[in-house]
Amino acid sequence: MPDQVSWLLELAIKPGRLDDFKAVMEEMVESTRGEPGALSYEWFITDDGTAVHLYERYADSDAVMTHLGTFGEKFAGRFLGACDPTGFTVLGDPSAEARAVLDGFGAGYMGFLGGFVR
Repeated sequence: MPDQVSWLLELAIKPGRLDDFKAVMEEMVESTRGEPGALSYEWFITDDGTAVHLYERYADSDAVMTHLGTFGEKFAGRFLGACDPTGFTVLGDPSAEARAVLDGFGAGYMGFLGGFVR
């Protein structure tokens, strides 16, 4: 668990863009499903469809970099055209390289304190 990196990304869906958002989300889910270091990739939406929380967990910083590279190349423009990030909390201890990229998205960091995952 010490090498794993997770985050919670909070998003506001732009007015009239929910269908566009859902379409790019579906493509992102299928793409991420093929990444061996992606351990969890879960999307949650409010009843009124105006806000989404995205929980992601990766095996290590290399897996984070793979995911972020694919996101930048294939999805960033359409994704950010349909939503606005409103919060971004990274959990764990990503590498300096991963932090440099995550910082560009306004990440805040929290280090592991204790506990377990079943």
